[in-house]
Amino acid sequence: MHYIPQKSRYDKMLYRRCGKSGIKLSALSLGLWHNFGGVDTFENGRNIIKTAFDNGITHFDLANNYGPPPGSTEENFGYIFKKDFSSYRDELIISSKAGYTMWDGPYGDWGSKKYLVASLDQSLKRMQLDYVDIFYHHRPDPETPLEETMSALDLIVRQGKALYVGLSNYKPEECAKAIQILKDLGTPCIIHQPKYSMFERWVEGGLLDLLGKEGVGCIPFSPLAQGLLTNKYLKGIPQDSRAAKSHGFLKAEHITEERLNQIKVLNDIAISRNQSLAQMAIAWLLKDHRVTSVLVGASKPEQLEDSLKALDNISFSDDELTRIERILL
Repeated sequence: MHYIPQKSRYDKMLYRRCGKSGIKLSALSLGLWHNFGGVDTFENGRNIIKTAFDNGITHFDLANNYGPPPGSTEENFGYIFKKDFSSYRDELIISSKAGYTMWDGPYGDWGSKKYLVASLDQSLKRMQLDYVDIFYHHRPDPETPLEETMSALDLIVRQGKALYVGLSNYKPEECAKAIQILKDLGTPCIIHQPKYSMFERWVEGGLLDLLGKEGVGCIPFSPLAQGLLTNKYLKGIPQDSRAAKSHGFLKAEHITEERLNQIKVLNDIAISRNQSLAQMAIAWLLKDHRVTSVLVGASKPEQLEDSLKALDNISFSDDELTRIERILL
């Protein structure tokens, strides 16, 4: 059956300007880091993407290495795009990234012009697109001159393969240098994608201030701290959780008694706000006007619908913020 998106899709979504750029992003964006690869159920991923667009999410965030196996998420997205979304291309912001290991040999990783240009060419083929809206350098490269990496981003825009460029995982000092180089080249950095949540707050040590000052948008990933900021861990570590499996980024040893207590008390505040813990964690990031959008993942459409309810209440009283700070310190 041919997919027809909801007519009312733009009615409830909040859109925020991305830094000083001309585009606005949906307050929630869909991250395709997990659940959309070759090992995952294709139809489930397809339904999540449709649910996102039906609810006004216009931004879909990918990377060359998303899978597993690497590249398979972009490939799957390409099939879904062609089948369901090709007539809505101009309503979508699609992003990809390069910076982590993608293929064998010395040119399949990091930040050389050779790697970035080749990687985006591959990504466009996999996604069956002529261009991406945003192309990111996924992580800083300590060995390649920053000028080379940034000139690759500039070249990609001039070639028409990306409309805008962004950075991810850059610390404040290297981010400031990169922003300046891009500005001088005439292809401004419009967005930065850092790991940021109630439990991971390094961006508050200068990066957010820098982005605010330079007019660069911020789009946090892992807003739920790999599931810690959900009701999943309220009674300890469940058998089917990422922490129990101990693969990936969340390990059982991250979940201390102290951490579990924090989760419980934060959950009490969320309940008093008529929110789930996950909804409050997303709202807490959006309370800052420098945060353009929050990247959420989803393992099923219902999970995404639940995250969307965070937008029903993104303002916090001074008392709530004080109580949350006390718990997190």
